[in-house]
Amino acid sequence: MQKINSSFENLVQTIQTLRGENGCPWDKKQTTASLKKYLLEEFNEIMEAIDKKDNDNLCEELGDFIYLIIMISEINNERQLFSLSDVLDSINSKLVRRHPHVFAGTPMPDEETLREQWEKIKKSEKAFD
Repeated sequence: MQKINSSFENLVQTIQTLRGENGCPWDKKQTTASLKKYLLEEFNEIMEAIDKKDNDNLCEELGDFIYLIIMISEINNERQLFSLSDVLDSINSKLVRRHPHVFAGTPMPDEETLREQWEKIKKSEKAFD
């Protein structure tokens, strides 16, 4: 796990440097809205790499997508809207909440029951939004 943590931290630091005072003019001027088109572009490249079973390219395209996610999180952190930690905490909480059969020891007899449980949890979450 240490390799993942240090690699992740290195990427976050690189993006913060790119957006920093002496950073890259292109990266510094980006906004959430300006990066939107790149999300779709990179997503499509991920799908193409999966279809072609091109794991080397898939690895690269996943990296590009992660860059965009971190970049958008950093932009919103600078605006004091939310941080990358908020994004990570949010998805982690959601995954744990939506998988009680794994994290709360509630066994699921079959995939259909599992899907019904997922939908029920998701619907109850949306009711509180």
